[in-house]
Formats: sequence, structure tokens, C-alpha cells
Amino acid sequence: MSLLITYSDPELVALLRLGNRTAYTEIYKRYSGILYSHAYSKLQNREEARDIIQELFTVFWHKRENIAIENNLSGYLYCALRNRILNAIYHKQVESTYFLSIKDNMERFESPTDHRLRENVLTVLIEKEVSCLPEKMREVFELSRKHNLSRKEIASQLNLSEKTVKNQINNALKVLRLKMDGFFLFF
Repeated sequence: MSLLITYSDPELVALLRLGNRTAYTEIYKRYSGILYSHAYSKLQNREEARDIIQELFTVFWHKRENIAIENNLSGYLYCALRNRILNAIYHKQVESTYFLSIKDNMERFESPTDHRLRENVLTVLIEKEVSCLPEKMREVFELSRKHNLSRKEIASQLNLSEKTVKNQINNALKVLRLKMDGFFLFF
């Protein structure tokens, strides 16, 4: 147990200015808990509150020779903490605004070239998969999708029933969905 526990704040500050580590430790023990509670109540983030307290006491140690505290150590520490909390809140707001503006700009100015490239890749992939369909299924599908013929027109042209045309189109779509499923993971 430290003998400095009985020292007043002004006495501890005087020893601190002389580089007394025990005085620093005693000040830390006296005030870190209450300062942490205050920081946490404002920031609602334990890690951030710990970091701010750590930074406050680190700076406090490094600037110990120039600290101008006469009687109110707790007021000085509280004021320094308040400034750090305000700084952290301000930086979070700036960071949030920055990321929102980047996101907004990306959405607004997304390159038409990107869309065309993806569209071209998708078209080539679909064409490749359509060419792998069984012959009749491919023929029915192409008449439906490329030539915009109705089921009735396709049935008449290929001498099939409308139900067969409908089944061929549905089966082609199922096959294509399965084949194309992995593609959309990347786009």
C-alpha cells in the first residue's frame, strides 16, 4: 500500500511534476474509475472509453512538468476528459459523414461502363448456357425469348402442343437458373 494515499491532490501534483511515478499511480487510482464511468456514459462504448482514459493519463504523464493545476486536480482531469470525449464524438460524426458521402457518390456515379461490362458478361454466359440446352428445348426457348413469340405461335411453328412449349420454356429457365446461380455471387 502506498504512503501517498494520505497526500492531498496538490501534494501529489507537486510530486508528479518532479517525475514521481508513485504519485502518478496514486492519481490514476483515485480518478481513473470515475473518469471511465463518465466516459462510458457519454460514449456507450467500453473500448473507446478505456482508450480515452489511457490517452488522457498518458498525456498527463508526458506533460507533468508543465501542468498548471493549483487546487482542482479533479476539475482539470474532468475538463481534459470532456475535451477528449467531444473530440471523439466529433471525429465519429466526421467519419460517418465521410463514409456516407463516399457511399452516396459510389451509388450516384457508378460507371455506366461497369454496368455494360456486367451486362455483356451476363449475356455471353447466358448464350453459352442456352447453347448447351437440349436441341428442342433450346429452339423453343430462343423462339420465346429472342424472337418474342407466344406459346401458341411456337406450338404452331414447331408442331407441338402449347403445354409442351410451356414445359420446355419452364425447364429451360430452371436449368439456366441453376447454372447462373453462382454467377450472381460475384456481381
